[in-house]
Amino acid sequence: MPENADKIAELIRKSHKIVFFGGAGVSTESGVKDYRSEDGLYNTVKEYKVSPETILSHSFFMHNTDVFYDFYRKYFVTDSDKVLPNKAHLALAKLERDGRLSAVVTQNIDGLHQKAGSRNVFELHGTIARYHCMKCRRAYSFDDVFGGGKNATGVPKCPECGGLIKPDVTLYEESLDSDVIEGAVDAIYNADLLIIGGTSLAVYPASSFVQYFRGENSILINREATYYDRNATVISRGKIGEVLDAAVKMV
Repeated sequence: MPENADKIAELIRKSHKIVFFGGAGVSTESGVKDYRSEDGLYNTVKEYKVSPETILSHSFFMHNTDVFYDFYRKYFVTDSDKVLPNKAHLALAKLERDGRLSAVVTQNIDGLHQKAGSRNVFELHGTIARYHCMKCRRAYSFDDVFGGGKNATGVPKCPECGGLIKPDVTLYEESLDSDVIEGAVDAIYNADLLIIGGTSLAVYPASSFVQYFRGENSILINREATYYDRNATVISRGKIGEVLDAAVKMV
């Protein structure tokens, strides 16, 4: 049995307004690369000579759009249709269907929570599923921009006005969406159990949102220590998919 899965199950059984706050570690078990692992996005420094934070910044997008999209296709578009929800995503979707989980607050942009069936998802950093023209503001879907081999190379342009198409992803130097922030903070504030998983809680301001939690019990599932460890009721260093899957099956 994964570490402390039984204790996590016990807390879940007593709760009916759970909020899950997650980061990159939730999706790595689906094959999505994170930043800091050995094969993570920091390897792009060797190829692009700059950090992924630089590439994923608003100024770099505006001034080096072709390089941005080369990086974006390689790490966010290629084989994205083959990246499937893992046990963590599926367990959380089940908790929502069972009426125990009220919201997922995620720092990820891959849309895997929705693919698993979660409906109330606050995507703090946006999503690769949506796009818009920066000139006429026309909205586009992932398939509109990349489906069927369209825009396989180069910079996507709006077929209506020729404007630059941008992903609805919050880049570095950009502000988080105010409506998403309000919804996420409200959900965390009103939760009776907060589960934090797959995040080092090192990315600001998203990481600060967990401080709005006012409930009695919280759970932390992460391979490495975080600043929140001292506040958590239960901590597990196991793989998040295995831990949540085992815990939810015991509920």
